[in-house]
Amino acid sequence: MERTLVVVRHAKSDWDVPAGDRDRPLSARGRRQAPEVGRWLARHLGSLDLAVVSVAARAQQTWELVAGQLPQPPDAREEEDAYTFSGDDLVDLVRDLPAHAGRVALVGHNPAVEELVARLTGEPVRMPTAALAVVALPAWGAGPGRGRLRAAGRPADGEVTLAD
Repeated sequence: MERTLVVVRHAKSDWDVPAGDRDRPLSARGRRQAPEVGRWLARHLGSLDLAVVSVAARAQQTWELVAGQLPQPPDAREEEDAYTFSGDDLVDLVRDLPAHAGRVALVGHNPAVEELVARLTGEPVRMPTAALAVVALPAWGAGPGRGRLRAAGRPADGEVTLAD
């Protein structure tokens, strides 16, 4: 059974707030852009089985705004291992996703999310804040380059390219 991974980079954070990296919240722009990711997912992808979200405040807030636009938000789990800037760490996280989950959203950070998509598909994909990439995989443990990029872009800009 084919798996679908929706990789989401958190929306724009507020650098003016005196907080450490982990606790930095979304900016006003980020709060406007994040719901567009959810609206795009609701229109183009349908339901999700699980969301795996970095423990960073900006990622958690992004997911809350995305999930608020979904007809049936999936169960979400906070994941310490998603709070990383390494694509290799995210590859390991994807490899360990539960077998029963066919469609999973992963909310994380750059450069890790760009590296993850490139490793899975063999295609470089630019992931600005509030961007997504939809990757089809033969299995969660599929090797490098075995995935197929189905869509990528930033919904708030109306710039999501569909590959199929």
